[in-house]
Amino acid sequence: MTIKLGIPSKGRLMDKTFDWFAARGITLKQTGAEREYSGAVEGIDGVELVLLSASEIPRELAAGRIHLGVTGSDLVRDKLVGWDTKIGEMSVMGFGHADLIIAVPKAWVDVDNLDDLDAAASAFRKRHGFRLRIATKYHHLVHEFLKANGVADYQLVDSQGATEGTVKNLTAEAVADITSTGETLRANHLKILTCEPVHKSQATLFKSRTAPWSDADRATMFELKQKLELGD
Repeated sequence: MTIKLGIPSKGRLMDKTFDWFAARGITLKQTGAEREYSGAVEGIDGVELVLLSASEIPRELAAGRIHLGVTGSDLVRDKLVGWDTKIGEMSVMGFGHADLIIAVPKAWVDVDNLDDLDAAASAFRKRHGFRLRIATKYHHLVHEFLKANGVADYQLVDSQGATEGTVKNLTAEAVADITSTGETLRANHLKILTCEPVHKSQATLFKSRTAPWSDADRATMFELKQKLELGD
């Protein structure tokens, strides 16, 4: 059998992942046209490269269709309930840093933290007759975070596009989104609440707990971990 390694199929996350492996003596590369999503691995035998979207990798790991995968820790925790029973962290990779934060309009001068948000949400519902809308792609993480911090009277609305623009477009009153610099939020006249991020994300190498592992796979995995200096 062959160990299948899932890597993001495009963008800086793919490039940085290739660089990370190359620095440890393993070359990953695309072998076909950009949209063919095929690749090759040099520097170790028994490993097959699978190019996927970063959002697909958690699902493929959990289903056991790939053995290893690189993706953001935010995607794993949001898309997989009980994620750590299905996959395990092998190594944080030191790039792809971003915080999942909650932001509100700058014009909300009295809303700076989660207690303020809870009070604003209650007042909003009394005034408008429906719950304050928070646009996000990260429903599970945001719900659990707000629940743990006692924020009520809100509803999460799905955003698969430019989340920062939903307030301007009047489809949400606040947002919960990934940011690395905050520039896009500021450009859309939003401010980040002064609380800990919902999650501090970075690119991480994960291992499936459900994929089949033959003796040959385990031997390859031992060699791979030695090359990557990951220990036992």
